Amino acid sequence: MSHHYSGPEFGFPHGDARLDFTDLYAFPKPGDGSKSILIMNSHPSVGANPPGPTSDVAFATEAIYELKIDTNGDNVADIAYRVRFTPAKDGSQTATLRMVEGAQAAGTGDDGKVIVEGVAVSLGTKTQGAETHVAEAGGYRFFAGWRSDPFFFDVGGALNNLQFTGEDGFADADVASIVLEVPNSVLGGKKIGIWARTVDGSSGKWVQADRGARPQQTPFLAGEANAAYLGAEPKDDAQFVPVFAHALEHTGGYTPAVATRVAGTLLPDVLQYDPTRPAVFPNNGRALVDDVVSFFLPLLTNGKVTDDKVGPHKDLLTEFPYVGSPHRARSAGKVAA
Repeated sequence: MSHHYSGPEFGFPHGDARLDFTDLYAFPKPGDGSKSILIMNSHPSVGANPPGPTSDVAFATEAIYELKIDTNGDNVADIAYRVRFTPAKDGSQTATLRMVEGAQAAGTGDDGKVIVEGVAVSLGTKTQGAETHVAEAGGYRFFAGWRSDPFFFDVGGALNNLQFTGEDGFADADVASIVLEVPNSVLGGKKIGIWARTVDGSSGKWVQADRGARPQQTPFLAGEANAAYLGAEPKDDAQFVPVFAHALEHTGGYTPAVATRVAGTLLPDVLQYDPTRPAVFPNNGRALVDDVVSFFLPLLTNGKVTDDKVGPHKDLLTEFPYVGSPHRARSAGKVAA
């Protein structure tokens, strides 16, 4: 898993699959160096604990889905894109995208300048009897809906003491994707830090449910500090270096000193991205085909395991929204929130 199943014991944050942030991608728009593509995936279509299919409702209407952007290197958000979802009369959902800057971006709320609103959440594609809805406004393009999960990993091998067979546990899985095409001029045109989070409002107040940027760290390294880690901010991530180091000592046989040094390279949990350079994880952003597992496994095991024998998916698109069509279309009448 990448950031899938980031709740306790490979479960879901707050017990809700829709709040489970799974992956973050950031890369230059193909053929147009003036724009970037930011993708926040959440809601795995199949759970591990408990096992089995999750809800057909793509997004939680009582939640905020948020992309945080740090433009000055202090690991505090200077720009935030906030997405909220509203149930429609026919049982489908619509999305509203807002943007906030400055001190507001570092806070929590669902206010901000509206970029697009009332955008239908996509349940499938035309060939599946549904539509792919894309909105455009002010140099932005926006999509929200079910897509094929682009993450590739032998989940079964991971749960079997890292004994990998090359069976991709995500080959036929779907996720709920938020895809944003944004002008680089809005991002400052220079290196930035990005992370994603879900904020749960079901209790009547906003509570951060999940957050992250770098793949695979939370499920494998947060351990007993899982809840505290998911609720924290990147600027405070130094407190989790000992937690990550302890996990690395166990999984990789590192000495305490080396484990601490390696853990320090993984925090804060922010994806560094320079829109003027090609995307390649872990050096700059993350492309949809990047083999993040081949980076993380050697680090996790201190070189003992280097590959899970799984490669990128073949259903990715060459144009917006770039993430492949979902393996299964959902019916609006069955997804009333």
